[in-house]
Amino acid sequence: MLDRYWYGDTSRISPEAPVPVVHIGSSNEIPGGAANVAINISALEGNVTLLGIVGADEAGANLYKYLKQANVQCSFLTIPELPTISKLRVIGRNQQLIRLDFEKNLQFDEPLLLDLYRDKIGAADIVILSDYGKGTLRYAQELIKIAKAHNIPVIVDPKNKDFNSYRGATIIKPNMSEFEAIAGPCRNNEELIAKARAIIDEYDLYALLISRGANGMTLVCKDADVEHFPTRAREVYDVTGAGDTVIATLGAALAAGEDLEDAIVLANAAAGIVIGKLGTASASTAELRRALQRRQDPWAGILTQEQLLQEVANARAAGETIVMTNGCFDFIHAGHVSYLESAKELGRRLIIAVNDDNSVRRLKGLNRPINNLEQRMLVLSALRAVDWVTSFSEDTPENLIRAVKPDILVKGGDYKVEEIAGAEYILSHGGSVEILPFEEGFSTTGMIQRIKEEK
Repeated sequence: MLDRYWYGDTSRISPEAPVPVVHIGSSNEIPGGAANVAINISALEGNVTLLGIVGADEAGANLYKYLKQANVQCSFLTIPELPTISKLRVIGRNQQLIRLDFEKNLQFDEPLLLDLYRDKIGAADIVILSDYGKGTLRYAQELIKIAKAHNIPVIVDPKNKDFNSYRGATIIKPNMSEFEAIAGPCRNNEELIAKARAIIDEYDLYALLISRGANGMTLVCKDADVEHFPTRAREVYDVTGAGDTVIATLGAALAAGEDLEDAIVLANAAAGIVIGKLGTASASTAELRRALQRRQDPWAGILTQEQLLQEVANARAAGETIVMTNGCFDFIHAGHVSYLESAKELGRRLIIAVNDDNSVRRLKGLNRPINNLEQRMLVLSALRAVDWVTSFSEDTPENLIRAVKPDILVKGGDYKVEEIAGAEYILSHGGSVEILPFEEGFSTTGMIQRIKEEK
């Protein structure tokens, strides 16, 4: 499928009908459906071949072009009389307002698709059947049998309500509604597990991996204990394509030699990354590594300047906008949190440069800081808006700002642009400088004074 996005502003209701009027300002096209699964595998540096059906049209040509740019090997069956499936989403103020689908029922020569499949399967470590219910996988049973004859595991993302189509697969990954469409309603975990085991036995599966939304994922295997994997999303922005990311990461990890439980941990973390992005998206190896590090190590977001520059280079390569701010952050209060949330909204990555202890003393006096550098950086790194924290020892972060060269430099308070360290340099290199107001009623100095008065 080809996913198309039209973006625009909406500020009024149409006089013709009770619907918003969207003034389209930009548009975008990206591979969707099974193509998004392939894109996700490639983003994780996996070698992937995509088989499927397209039309002899502009959408099909664009789909091939975008996949080739993403290093996905394409083996398409082209049917001239059919349109390539495409979906158009209209986005206003970061909210999806409507989706328009362009498709027809697929009619194709099944032996031709099987021939393509047989030609490629010898080089595969794993097969993913991404079923979107459009007809391409109505012969899924034959595809599974061919893979099993080559001793290649098969993972299925199902849409068919008859699991006979997937009999003999290694793993089927339904979401909760898809599972209950087969098994019936589940009132509790015990009932879910019992029904999952019955399905595994009936359809000769090794495992079911059930996506349960906010409840994470549940793995039920033929001869092993049940495992639950809690959701890891920091902020849900758009769930489009999250299931594709899960099955892509699961397949890539298993093909790379990870055991099933570790592969699911990776898939769960990757899903948490992509639902924090707008639209159909993927998780890179760098993003996945950072997500896992943050979970295992509360210090993971705290970087040396050398480490920070490497992370910035990775982020820039992914097209991410870098926002940077600085300060002492001695007492972290609600005003700081609000300010940093506003700063993060300006871009994709937020960096905080923190004055070290000696720098704070020179600026604030010998009785400051109240909290040492390690304590201040640890608290900042735990905030959801913050990606990376580093420190500097000079009176201003001018040299650090020049090294990072953020796209947007942010400062809070009543500064003038010409008073902000690094502002002139950033502006001269095409960046921007933003001054955000602090929330009224919050001040570290004021808090210290109130504590003294209450003693």
